[in-house]
Parts: sequence; structure tokens; C-alpha cells
Amino acid sequence: MTDSHPGVAPPMSLLSVVDVTVRFGGVTAVSGASLSAEAGQVTGLIGPNGAGKTTLFNVITGLQRPTGGEVRFAGRDITGLPTHERARRGIARTFQRLEAFGSLTVWENVLVAAELHRARGETPAQVADRLLRRVGLRGYAERPADTVPTGVARLLELARALALEPRLLLLDEPSSGLSGGETESFGGLLRELAADGTGVLIVEHDMDLIMQVCDRIHVLNFGEVIASGRPHEIRANREVQRAYLGQAA
Repeated sequence: MTDSHPGVAPPMSLLSVVDVTVRFGGVTAVSGASLSAEAGQVTGLIGPNGAGKTTLFNVITGLQRPTGGEVRFAGRDITGLPTHERARRGIARTFQRLEAFGSLTVWENVLVAAELHRARGETPAQVADRLLRRVGLRGYAERPADTVPTGVARLLELARALALEPRLLLLDEPSSGLSGGETESFGGLLRELAADGTGVLIVEHDMDLIMQVCDRIHVLNFGEVIASGRPHEIRANREVQRAYLGQAA
């Protein structure tokens, strides 16, 4: 629930997904889904496997054209924009399937992104150094990306996405492969990013992480958003319990 005051317009969401539907032939992967993500907040998107979460991410980033509905970013309709134009406007993402350049070192992977987006006041090399330190990977800098553990590769993808200085960061299963301690540190990093003003939208199956770091959560089931709210509201929602959390209704 949100507070409202007569005569005062609600603040504009950084991201608004409005009645998005995606059909593949006779199969409806996403059905009339609406959700939002705010600057300076971590927003969760959860649901069973096959619920349509990655398809919705692909719509937001421009990899999939929706059958219906629209995507708005910072108040502008971006539904028809190509992926690279959305990236220029400040949308970055990581993928559930790792996409690092295996023949490059960890440091070179981040450097490539920093070269594409020249930060003011820093050289690309300085950006790469700073971001590897921030995600805790400075010790892996000279390792070829295809030789590092899965958890390290996930953090590498995060550092590479951050090199684009995104206003909105989409993370698809980012804690997969992380140890318990690494996951806890990762959660702290997400909260730091939100405190810096970045909007974070995260698809994740680790419910402990989701409940600890998210300001709001949207629940997708069979392509439909069945609930949206704060973590304690999602925990208590009986439809969510039946569909996903595995608790008795």
C-alpha cells in the first residue's frame, strides 16, 4: 500500500511496466503484467520456474517485443526503443546464463564496459579498478574469466554492469553460485547501491536474500502478477503461499 495525500501527485516511478503481455504462438508467457521499480530502492521479482520472470526482463531491456502493453522509464515510453538505446538511457542487466568474455581477464571484462561508457573524471582503467574493489574481486583481476568460479563470474557481471553507471540495474539470479557469506556481502552491496540512488530490480530464488534486501516485491505466477507489496506483506499473502512459498494456506 502507498500513502496518498489529496491534491498531491504521486512520485513518478523510475520504471513502470504497464499491462504487458507476451505471446509465443498460442502460448501466453506474460499476461497483462504491471509492476514498478523506484530509484534508490531494491525491488524483487519472484515466482516459480516458468512464471515469465526472464521474459519480462527481456521486455524491459528490449530483447523481446511485447504483444501488448508498454514500458516506461523515467516517465518516457521506451517500448519501441532498441536495447542499446535503453542502455544509453541508464538500464543495465546481468543474465541468468553467464555472459562474460571468457578469453579476457576479469579486469579486462570490466574495462571493456568502462571503455564503452566513459565516466567523467576517471579513466576506464581507474573505473575497472574501483569496481573490482567494490564487488570484492580485486584478487581475481588477472584471472581469465573462463577459469573463475561461478560466484566470482556473477560478481564480475555485476561490476561490468556498474561500469555503465546505470540508473536501473536488472539482476537475473545474481546470487547463484555464491556461498552463504558471499550472499550476505552481496546483499549489503545491493543496499549500498540503492543508498547511492540506483534502482535495482532483482529476480532471485533465494528467499532469505529477497526478504532481507528488498523494499518491495512483485510475485509472478503463470505470467500474471498475483501480488505486490513489502516483504512482510508478501510473506503473509495466502495466494503467494499457495503459489510459491510452499506454506499451507
